[in-house]
Amino acid sequence: MTTSTPPIRVLLVDDHAMLRAGFRTILGTQPDITVVGEAATGAEAVAQASALRPDVITMDVQMPDMDGIEATRRIVADREVSAAIAIITTFDRDDYLYQALDAGASGFLLKNAGAEDLIAAVRALAAGDGMLAPEVTRRVLARFTTAAAPARPASPARTTTSVPTPLAEPLAEPLTERESEVLVLLADARSNAEIASALFIGEATVKTHVSRILQKLGARDRVQAVVLAHRLGLA
Repeated sequence: MTTSTPPIRVLLVDDHAMLRAGFRTILGTQPDITVVGEAATGAEAVAQASALRPDVITMDVQMPDMDGIEATRRIVADREVSAAIAIITTFDRDDYLYQALDAGASGFLLKNAGAEDLIAAVRALAAGDGMLAPEVTRRVLARFTTAAAPARPASPARTTTSVPTPLAEPLAEPLTERESEVLVLLADARSNAEIASALFIGEATVKTHVSRILQKLGARDRVQAVVLAHRLGLA
């Protein structure tokens, strides 16, 4: 007797009802994904995340009441909620990108991405993988692997958030040879399944290694682990 895997539970957050309807239609075509709720403001997103406990949240940035960056920060801070958050915005702005990563987002997509990109992002985040478009990844690495850039001026509506700080000291507990191999593949934007295939190990083993890597690096998520790996010369 086999047991089916529960569908990925998604919360859609955007102040445009038509866009939420479009996302719901796209995701509704997939048997392994179900939309469990919608929110039109950041405050509603925080409340819905706590009430519905989704696996993945698609989060707009510019919304009334509370923006998506602050909503992401509050959701990530809630230890009762374990949802992975993908920022999906019309605006390809570096300040949104860095603030989103600093707030705890695990993905960053533009609204002009294709339907297949949205579906792939939801599945990747549900599997514990990050999801950044290739051009976004290059900008993130450039930001974190060069000398600190001049501070951005604060927005009138909010203070400028900092990007994750790289480690200043050597690792208290060094990575094992296998963990180093996994980290190199993480830095190459490989998924857990791809890492497992490359190293001839199971996905569950990959997840264990990734958890240990995050712990040793002091990284919040896979995206920050990759950034730190490049800063430390580990990848």
